[in-house]
Amino acid sequence: MLLGFLMLIFACSKKEKLNLESIKTSTGWGYVIKNNDRIIIKQSIIPVIPSQKSFETEQQALKVGNLVLQKLKDKTSPTITKKDLILLSIKT
Repeated sequence: MLLGFLMLIFACSKKEKLNLESIKTSTGWGYVIKNNDRIIIKQSIIPVIPSQKSFETEQQALKVGNLVLQKLKDKTSPTITKKDLILLSIKT
């Protein structure tokens, strides 16, 4: 019983190590978010828009990636909205 409790505490105390990296796509830029070096989100196209195109610049990809990363750290939905893209000045 004590061993199970200690294992539960150890598992819950494992720190998430989230990080963001830009990726080059065939048509522009995207980003990946990793947790302890394991990819949890790979975004190679601009979310929310009807066409499937990559971010024009690495900076645009990282702006959106940073917002998603912050949402994950805040334990909120990492969903991006059209309003988010407008506020971040992302060309679509």
